[in-house]
Formats: sequence, C-alpha cells, structure tokens
Amino acid sequence: MTAVAVAGRRRRAFSLAKLAVLIAFVVIFLIPIYVLLVTSFKPLTEADPGQAWNLPQTWTFEAWRVAWEKLAPGLWNSVLLAVPGSILSCALGSMNGYVLSKWRFPGADVLFTLFLFGMFIPYQGVMIPLVQLLVGLNELTGMQGVWYGGIPGLVLAHVVYGIPISTLIFRNYYVTIPDELIEASRVDGAGMLRTYWSVVLPVSGPAIAVVIIWQFTSLWNDFLFAVFLTGPQSWPATVMLNNIAGAQATPYSQQMAAAILASIPTMLIYVLLGRFFMRGLMAGALKG
Repeated sequence: MTAVAVAGRRRRAFSLAKLAVLIAFVVIFLIPIYVLLVTSFKPLTEADPGQAWNLPQTWTFEAWRVAWEKLAPGLWNSVLLAVPGSILSCALGSMNGYVLSKWRFPGADVLFTLFLFGMFIPYQGVMIPLVQLLVGLNELTGMQGVWYGGIPGLVLAHVVYGIPISTLIFRNYYVTIPDELIEASRVDGAGMLRTYWSVVLPVSGPAIAVVIIWQFTSLWNDFLFAVFLTGPQSWPATVMLNNIAGAQATPYSQQMAAAILASIPTMLIYVLLGRFFMRGLMAGALKG
C-alpha cells in the first residue's frame, strides 16, 4: 500500500472520528430539549420525573394552552423590554465606538478604560443605589410606577449596563475600517456625523448583529433586575415563568411548555443573525 493511500485512509478515519464526536455532542445537547418537548405534550397525570423519558400515552396541547395564557403578558413585557433596550444599546455603543476609534482626543484611552470597568460591576453591587435613582426619577418626573416599577426603568438600567460591552465590540470593529476612508470623507467636507452616517454605519452590519444578539439575550433572560425594579404588571417572561407553579403539585408539562415558549424569541434572533456573530465578534482581534 502506497504512502498516499495510507495518508488517505488516515484522513478518512480522522474525519469519521470527528463526525462521531460531533454527533455525540449533538445528542447530548438535544437530550434536555427532548425531555422538554415530550413532557410538554403530556397530561398532568403523566408529567412526573419518573416518566420523563417516556413518550406521552395521551398527547395533549392543554399544557401549551395554559402556559400561553399564563405567560402571554410576560412575553409582551419582554418584547417591550428587549427590543428598545437592544436598539438603544446598539446606537449608543456604535457612536461611542466610532468616536473612540476614529476621532481621537486627549484622554480617549483613559475614557475607554473607564468604560470597560463598567463590565465588571456585579448587578448586586448597584441594586440599592439603582432603586434609589429610579425612585428619585419617579418623584422628579411625577410619573409614579414608570421608572421604578415599570418597563422604562428596567430598559434604562440595562441600556446603561450594556454601554461598556457595546462600546468594546463596536470600537474593536471600527479600528478595522481603513483610516483612509475617514480622511477621504473629511477631504470631501463631511463632518463627524456625516462620516458616521454615510461611511461607517453602512459597513457596521456584523458588529450590529453581535450587539443585538448579546443585548437581546441579556435583556430577554433578565431576572434579577426585573424582580427588583418592576411590579407584577410589568414582569417579563422570566419572572412569569418562575411563578408557574401549582399549590398541591408541580405542573411539569405547563412549565416545560412555558420554557419553550420563553426561549423561542432568542432562538429566532440567533437563527436570523447568527451567521454574523463570529465575524463581528472576532473583528479587531488582531488590530487595535
């Protein structure tokens, strides 16, 4: 047997081994999803941990109906939270990253470092002053239950908390844009905002996708801020999901159906924007 044939057999064996490992990981990853799905279609009499692996003897959509009725207000609140919060975080991070990467000024590096410090402040460390701030905004604006107790205050908290990571992602992406493009726009008479709108923003797709995915997921999955800063009428899906429980018995089928419903929006965001995620995340890794 020639050396070429031996090398070919080794490559095929290696490819088969990689495929087997990937299939094994896929199976392991899908096991919880299988349990979620089959349990969500079971009646309450069959939905218990001892029968988690069994297919339903009686297939029913009752758990999905009840889960939707209980979760629907929270899902709408999560949309009101995640959509504007992601857009605002993206807009502020984009403008910050643009200024810090292409319009240098004295102290820019110090300011950028201070931005990054915000990424390492735990939620628990700011909870009390954040509540005091939002209560003060309620009193200042005369809008009781809007800032503290409502969705706008929760959006504000997440937008401010998302500025450091959004700025970092956009700044690292914008340093890959050739400085010659910025200089050419200046020569043509474009100012800072015109250059941003006409030159920088049109090529920001990958970075925008990364920030939207990151912030949307963080906002949609938020629990701690939501419990502390909102009232029952403004609770997002995560809090409503936690509250789906029975007085005498745990309704596993309803909880599983609700968990799937609550996870669908984030899955859709990853499906729609996922192909840009790694491209935008790695931009600027070797420069700046």
